Amino acid sequence: MLSLNFTNRKKSEKKDGYLSAVFYGLKQNSTPIFVNTIEFTSLYRKIGKSAVFLLGGEGLKLQAMVHEISYDPVKNLPIHIDFYIIEKGAKVTTHVPLNFIGISDAVKSLGGTLVKVMHEIHIEAEVADLPQAIDVDISVLINLDSVIHVQDIKLPAGVVLHHVNEKDIIASIAVKKEEDLSAPDKVDLSAIKVEEKGKKEEEVSTETSEA
Repeated sequence: MLSLNFTNRKKSEKKDGYLSAVFYGLKQNSTPIFVNTIEFTSLYRKIGKSAVFLLGGEGLKLQAMVHEISYDPVKNLPIHIDFYIIEKGAKVTTHVPLNFIGISDAVKSLGGTLVKVMHEIHIEAEVADLPQAIDVDISVLINLDSVIHVQDIKLPAGVVLHHVNEKDIIASIAVKKEEDLSAPDKVDLSAIKVEEKGKKEEEVSTETSEA
């Protein structure tokens, strides 16, 4: 499990190179802290929002998740983080990304296109059982009508779905529409010329009779 160090801070206190943050939990009072900007950015890239890590400092080692991040509206950089402390043995619910693996014959041999309907899924598990991602094997997509439902994926031990419909589609195959490159029907220009000639002759005849 990856770790992130912290130091205590006073409310409204700022510190160059550090992000203001706070941690709290069911049995943990809200505590304002600082975390190193570079360390947090590196950690967040590795674990994402759904993973659990060790938040350490001031003699404490706490299991935590990123609950919320506030960003600067102009620079779009993090300026404040909320960490949620998880009690040992407690179950948590979170979204984890889906990792698509394997090769689909429908894509490789039949010219279909893989459509990823879902990119993450909501699960419940104890902290120790939380996966960083769940694999989805697309090799079962063997024809253009194949689909993968939620109920088709294999969940790791200790992990269950949370408020997810098992009939929902995770991935399917789309058929590429071939562009019609056939030449358009030829236009009979001679017929147009004859028609235009007839109109002109009719106009001349009308003008003569009026004169």
